[in-house]
Amino acid sequence: MSALFTGRYQELLLDLLGLPSVNPLEAGEDDPPSRLPDVLERYAAAAAESGLRTVRLAAAPAACLARPGVPVTVRAAARDPRFLADQPSLLLRLGPERPRADTMMFNVHLDTVAGHAPPAFDGRTFTGRGAVDAKGPAVALLAGLRAAAAHPAVGRDVTVLLQAVAGEEGGALGTYGTRPLLEAGHHGRLNVFCEPTGLRALPWATASMTARITVTGEDAVDDRPDAGHNATVLLGFLAQHLAAHLDGAVPGARVCLAGLHTGHTHNRVHGTGTLLANLSYRTTADGGHLKDALTRHVTEGLARFTELFAGAGEFARTARDASRITRLTWDKHGLPALDNRDPWAEALLTRAGARPAGDAPGFTCDAVWAAGLDDAFTAVLGPGDLAANRAHAPGEFVHLADLEDFARVVHRLVTLFADDHRPASRTRNPG
Repeated sequence: MSALFTGRYQELLLDLLGLPSVNPLEAGEDDPPSRLPDVLERYAAAAAESGLRTVRLAAAPAACLARPGVPVTVRAAARDPRFLADQPSLLLRLGPERPRADTMMFNVHLDTVAGHAPPAFDGRTFTGRGAVDAKGPAVALLAGLRAAAAHPAVGRDVTVLLQAVAGEEGGALGTYGTRPLLEAGHHGRLNVFCEPTGLRALPWATASMTARITVTGEDAVDDRPDAGHNATVLLGFLAQHLAAHLDGAVPGARVCLAGLHTGHTHNRVHGTGTLLANLSYRTTADGGHLKDALTRHVTEGLARFTELFAGAGEFARTARDASRITRLTWDKHGLPALDNRDPWAEALLTRAGARPAGDAPGFTCDAVWAAGLDDAFTAVLGPGDLAANRAHAPGEFVHLADLEDFARVVHRLVTLFADDHRPASRTRNPG
């Protein structure tokens, strides 16, 4: 077979990389304004060349942000009516609307993290924000679908949906992009979320929660540090206590303690401050266990702090009032984790050229919202690697050869789905 990721798609990728689409929750002072609507319009125009028709290009309804699981940061940002209006999502379809058993769905996000930079291509490697996460995979997906559209059953007997969404980055976690589309029924028997996995077909995706520990005490001058509440000492103690007790508390979970802030000056006692904890987990049940563990260890840590510092002259007041001035809240929690199995679908992916998941770790992406879909299987699959390709760092890149390989996997997967098509009586996905 001749190359699929041809010059037409190379030009399209450079065009999309040149258009900034930084999620507003991520945007830094040096980032230009997002042009995500332009990105989606150009993507839809390119998709039309392969027979994909636009079903919907619109922002999510504001009511979606009132749902459980929406991060506090998203709700706060959406007080500006432009927040949702400037971040539409796109739904494309190849073929008429059909039952889920006759449908495949691909999902890819076109918003990026901060750090927009002019794109480049040296004949082998694309660089630029979104090169691997996930504008590169998005364009390779179109290249693969164009080849698959030549199969007589694609569009005739089976339908392909394509979700090109906003709201994956910045901690938005798909709450106003992917989630509303899935809940409206826009998914298939087989669903593929295009993220950098090294072409491994991962049947899982972790979810995450963010805890915020806040101290609201009183400041004091440096000459009388005992007169105030020392949030720096208290939160520093809690950070170490949580690090010691949460590490390994739930097998497979990851704990990131960060965002400790009380103040910038050295000649005063800062009585207020915050500490953040981001916790990822592989199963929804593990998420519940992790939340319970953190809550318990915050309480135990406060008691231990009071015990240790009650007799310390400079910190006695902080110790005495520690429990009263400290509160635990959750910026986000309750998100599902994806962990599904389906021998038929996994074999199909392998036949298409996707690598088995093996013991590859999962990561958090919009695929979590596919957890529990009836009569469906979901995999996370794409070219490159989040870390190795510097997805959230300066110098993000993706190799042309990897995009070509992914386009070929997409082509084979869609045609095999059409060849191997059976009705909905196949094994139900346990979610």
